[in-house]
Amino acid sequence: MEDLPADLGIHLYTVGDYAALGETEYWSELQEGKIVVSPSPTYNHGQAVSELFVQVRAQLPSNLIAFMDLDLDLALVPEDQPGTVRRPDLFVVDRADVKRANAEGRLLRASEVLLVVETVSPGSRRTDYRIKRDEYADAGIPNYWILDLDEPISLLACHLTKEFGYVDNGEATGTFTTAEPLPLTIDLTTLLD
Repeated sequence: MEDLPADLGIHLYTVGDYAALGETEYWSELQEGKIVVSPSPTYNHGQAVSELFVQVRAQLPSNLIAFMDLDLDLALVPEDQPGTVRRPDLFVVDRADVKRANAEGRLLRASEVLLVVETVSPGSRRTDYRIKRDEYADAGIPNYWILDLDEPISLLACHLTKEFGYVDNGEATGTFTTAEPLPLTIDLTTLLD
């Protein structure tokens, strides 16, 4: 594991530069070439994401796979420019795209993702509801869910439109059912003890 790079504040990283750092001792993302370091998630955050992962995974067809907490290249700029890499709490992608990314030695790209999920933390509310919502829409991710653990636990399901970017039907509580990007039913009441 690596320590923070010595040039953290003065060097703008491409996605390739960032990926070359490998495993690190800190939780980070790349935002427009800058490494953004965040504290580790809370126990509630970890439990809720784990439980959501279990529910989603159990309902996926065999050609799809869900991942937790992995780097995702938003591919918002050319490869030689300062890039943006997010580490969503959960995302769903086709297994064929995972094989292709592995064979090419690259990160998964936003264009390969069907669904991305972020869980709101005390220090991430604006980032999740505004910044990431805009970034994920710009990257063309068709479905973005925002999970809010404040009582009652809620889920805001956004789907991408050509005219308006992400649109949603308001926050869901209790049981959430959707057909986009695939049929899924999520019992939000069981995400935390």
